[in-house]
Amino acid sequence: MMYPYMTLADETEITHSHIIDENGMQCVEVHFERPREGGFDAARCSLPAYTWIKRSGFSDKEIENFDKFLHSNAHLLYKYAAAGGIQIA
Repeated sequence: MMYPYMTLADETEITHSHIIDENGMQCVEVHFERPREGGFDAARCSLPAYTWIKRSGFSDKEIENFDKFLHSNAHLLYKYAAAGGIQIA
């Protein structure tokens, strides 16, 4: 299951997974998706290795910016992944 995290000004939706146990390591997958004519641009990164496991339609500069974003937000993404998403009352 993917949980909503935020929407950027260009309509890129950022979602994250729950905590995924991979050989004793706690991982979170973060998905970026932006609508475009005829479909979507999409990218997915696995934390904590910051490995891009999917990438379609986003430029190298955009991926670089997403990487910086992930480094700044990883602690929150892990927190919300462990809690089952952001709890908004």
